[in-house]
Amino acid sequence: MKPKKFSIADRIVSFSFAITGIIKLVKREHNARIHLVVICMVLPLGWYFSLNSTEWSFIAITISLVLITELLNTAIESVCDLIEPNHNINVEDAKDYAAGATLIAAIAAVIVGGIIFMPKMWNAWFTYFM
Repeated sequence: MKPKKFSIADRIVSFSFAITGIIKLVKREHNARIHLVVICMVLPLGWYFSLNSTEWSFIAITISLVLITELLNTAIESVCDLIEPNHNINVEDAKDYAAGATLIAAIAAVIVGGIIFMPKMWNAWFTYFM
C-alpha cells in the first residue's frame, strides 16, 4: 500500500480529534478537573514568584506528565470497559496499573512544585512577617 500524501486538511482534522479528546477528558473525569484547578493555582504563583526558565520548564514538564498520564489512564479504562464489561481480574489489574501511573505523575508534580515553590513562599513569608 502506498503511503498517503501529506495534507494540511488531514492534519487539521487530526488536531481536532486530539482537542476533542482533551475536552472530553475535562468534561467527564473528575480527577482531570482537579488537575486543572491545581494548574490554575500554579501558573499565577509562577508568575508572582518570577520563576526562571529552568523552573518553568520543570513546571511545564510535570503538568504535561500529569495530563498525559490522565489521558492514557482514561483511554485504557475505556478500552478495558469496552472489551470486558464484566469483572475480570486482568482488566482490573490493567486499570489499576494505569491509575497508579497517574498517581506517580501527580506525586512527582507535587514534589517538583514543593522544591520550586516552598523556598520562595518561605522567603516571602519571612520578608513579610519579620
